[in-house]
Amino acid sequence: MSDPQLRTPRVAIIGAGMSGIGMGCDLRRAGIETFRIFEKWDGVGGTWHANTYPGLHCDVPSRNYQFRFAPNPNWSRVFSPGPEIRAYLERVVDDFQLRDRISLRTEVDEAVWDEDRHVWTLTTKAGEVSEWDFVITACGGLVETRTPDIPGLDDFEGARFHSAEWDHSVPLEGKRVAVIGTGSTGMQITKGLAGVAGHFELYQRTPQWILPIPNRRYTRLTKWAMRRFGDQLEPLFFAGHQKLTEGSFGVAVVQPGWQRRLLSWMCRKHLDWTVRDPELRRRFTPDDLPMCKRLIIGTGFYQLFRRPDVELVDVGIDHIEARGIVTTDGVLHEQDVIVTATGFNAHQFVRPMELVGLEGRRLSDAWGEREPYGYRSVAIPGFPNVFMLIGPHSPFGNQSLFIISETQRAFAMGWIERWRRGEIAWATPTDEAAERFNAEMKQALPNTIWTSGCSSWYIGKDGLPSVWPWQASHHREILREPEPADWRVEQPREREPAHA
Repeated sequence: MSDPQLRTPRVAIIGAGMSGIGMGCDLRRAGIETFRIFEKWDGVGGTWHANTYPGLHCDVPSRNYQFRFAPNPNWSRVFSPGPEIRAYLERVVDDFQLRDRISLRTEVDEAVWDEDRHVWTLTTKAGEVSEWDFVITACGGLVETRTPDIPGLDDFEGARFHSAEWDHSVPLEGKRVAVIGTGSTGMQITKGLAGVAGHFELYQRTPQWILPIPNRRYTRLTKWAMRRFGDQLEPLFFAGHQKLTEGSFGVAVVQPGWQRRLLSWMCRKHLDWTVRDPELRRRFTPDDLPMCKRLIIGTGFYQLFRRPDVELVDVGIDHIEARGIVTTDGVLHEQDVIVTATGFNAHQFVRPMELVGLEGRRLSDAWGEREPYGYRSVAIPGFPNVFMLIGPHSPFGNQSLFIISETQRAFAMGWIERWRRGEIAWATPTDEAAERFNAEMKQALPNTIWTSGCSSWYIGKDGLPSVWPWQASHHREILREPEPADWRVEQPREREPAHA
């Protein structure tokens, strides 16, 4: 039962991926029913709805890759397969009865702030208009696919698609399949299709380091114990995995020390001990330091290249023609299928959706030619009552986005609760606070591994890594409570509507 003395906030959530689903659950658990989740795709799950390629799995431990309020005792492996994660998110949506709060195939075009009425007006691509007191962006970072700039790509007469737009109508058994790209996706597809395709070629522009952590199955005894004693065991598993991940990856990437040396040693030795052929080992050896790019986690990849039907192609691609790929040495590699595992435009965030805030400030102008920025990863100055989940400078890398999102959602809920109690009409960080935060980030970057001289999707327009340069625990610390001096807050008018 809702408290009649509390105001009723209207909350628009943009995106029905992990963060948007979590925000919907948080609102419902707080007794707030006046919210809607807008999703441009035809299903929920975000990246786990879009990505369905062979070999797909998560590289964060399952026990940390779930909502703490909705643990799953039935994970099959330490690192969950993609279909299991999607099924889990679908189940959470059903368990918390969110279906009637989600508008699928509904893309938001813009949101405009009304300074007199203190509301956001949202307009969808279809022209639907609605009003909201808060806007929560949960659009994700890896959404807009990136197509490689290869001459003749459209001339190929076989099947061609991006890894995040997999065409399951195309048969692969016995076919000649080429995958362009050697990030985590390229590695996983290689493991998924080796032995399925008649001949498989992986096109490598730059080699990647691999951290050899095996993806072990959970035993029936473990799953029984989690079902029977989950209330006691889940917090222990969660804390243990979190401490291990943050105490190793989380420290290694942001400061020199034994953690960085140990993980680097593990990557190098894995390559040395697994690839016995000196020439092949040389071809697989990166020029950059381990962790400068996002680490690939797993085992069993290098061994696949002992197969006669699996080939590494590290000669540059000159162009693509109707029959296949022509490399710079003039060789035509005939193909039936070409998969571009070339990643995403990872710096888009909420765009192309437009936000128009105080005094007509437009997000497209505020970010403009500079790298997307915000305040402590959760808000943008000049845009009242807008909170970002997995926004610019969130602690990406090999950390759990569930944990990051949980911290950001709690921060947003804190402001929503203040609004409910009538303490504020709106709040936004000041320009000075946002600029100070971004200056502090830049000062901390030289200690990180990301500035050691590699090219990666972490690098922004200014040539600097646009990632969190501190340990993940610092993210939770600075978002535990707002810094009052960093925020511009407007008090409610006496008769401000309650939307009861």
